[in-house]
Amino acid sequence: MSRYSKYFSPILFFGDLTILNISFVLAYYLKFDELQGLVTPPYLYLFIFVNIAWGIIALLTNPYRISRTSRFAKILRTQFAIIVLHLFLITAFFVFQKAYFYSRIQLALTYGIFTGLVFIWRAGFVYLLRIYRSRGFNKRNVIAIGYGELTEELQKFFRLHPEHGYKFLGYFDSKAQGQWFLGKYKDIFNYCQEQKVDEIYCCLPYVRYSQIKSIVDYGEENLIKVKLIADFRGFSFKGLELQRYDHIPVLNVTSIPLDEWKNRFIKRSFDISFSFLVIALFLSWLVPLISLLIKIDSRGPIFFKQKRTGKDNNSFWCLKFRTMYVNGDADSKQATKDDPRVTRVGSWLRKTSLDELPQFFNVFMGDMSVVGPRPHMLKHTEEYSRVIEKFMARHFVKPGITGLAQAKGYRGETNSLGLMKNRVRFDRFYIENWSLLLDLKIIFLTIPMVIKGDENAF
Repeated sequence: MSRYSKYFSPILFFGDLTILNISFVLAYYLKFDELQGLVTPPYLYLFIFVNIAWGIIALLTNPYRISRTSRFAKILRTQFAIIVLHLFLITAFFVFQKAYFYSRIQLALTYGIFTGLVFIWRAGFVYLLRIYRSRGFNKRNVIAIGYGELTEELQKFFRLHPEHGYKFLGYFDSKAQGQWFLGKYKDIFNYCQEQKVDEIYCCLPYVRYSQIKSIVDYGEENLIKVKLIADFRGFSFKGLELQRYDHIPVLNVTSIPLDEWKNRFIKRSFDISFSFLVIALFLSWLVPLISLLIKIDSRGPIFFKQKRTGKDNNSFWCLKFRTMYVNGDADSKQATKDDPRVTRVGSWLRKTSLDELPQFFNVFMGDMSVVGPRPHMLKHTEEYSRVIEKFMARHFVKPGITGLAQAKGYRGETNSLGLMKNRVRFDRFYIENWSLLLDLKIIFLTIPMVIKGDENAF
């Protein structure tokens, strides 16, 4: 009863393909109120290409290889990414074929219906599968090698999560201890044959290298999966990445979502598109207007340029509208409440965050991102890095015009170490949990603050 997981991938693939075809046909009917046009060119060619494109993407990306312990949110994110990639391929088909006669409304309806239906299908499949496994079907028999706190936590995980379909049989160790003790190391192989063990978990802190090697060799010969567990519970990191230096496996404990090229591509594409729209639709007329107000209000340049810390601790020239009278403390002293250096127009610009708008040019040029940790002047980076633990970790990504800390109210003057620590905590959470949806959420949280003004901005 435990060896039919191999059928899940084809079931999911053909399920998705069926829903895609239903969505395409339904969208065509809603748009044209008939179906005869689907069996003749040009929509017949598009229908065929839609199916071929989905098969190619499934073959190249393998989105149906789902772990038993995969989080549901991750499954849906992967599915959404595949849908977007498919849409890009269809759009490319339109462009290269100059097929502007196809209905954009029909295409939008297709992907709207498909996204909704495929999410329901995937959620239902995963939910029913987990119920099925929680009742003892499609299970995998597992044992652990070595006894300690890690072993206890492993058996507790299997016991508390029957929906993953694991049956923990016990552990082997050099001496008997604990209620799950099955025997000593010499008894492992006989036990595996008698009980039909599917997976062996070697807890590295408690097992010698020579023992691990013999267990791995045995697993390969008997089609038993062997997994190694290292004790990294004392470290605070979000993700792990296994890298290979020739034959040397290296575990990267500082892996973040934006280390992956596809995530960087998505974020950079969004930054370019968003900043271009802001520059074209708003800055094209706002810059001359605000420039005039700044010139009328005080003497000095329109823009204020300051070197700030960017990605990988590299400095860049950060742009702002000038909000202060020209002074010698601009590169060392933050603005404070009722700061006499701030001009009348500058006070309004700071209150509405309009002084930050020129940074969209920084985004477009690639020095910044729309969303990310706010950049600090070089002096403050040096000071805070000495007193705040892991402060420099916020420079793994590009700085942003707005960020999670700012959306949560931590902006403006940082007159206490506690405020800065909270800001860093939010920044690190953002870096470790980045997604395009999180960026959009932060932008939507920032907009009301810009409209009504922020009391912490001065």
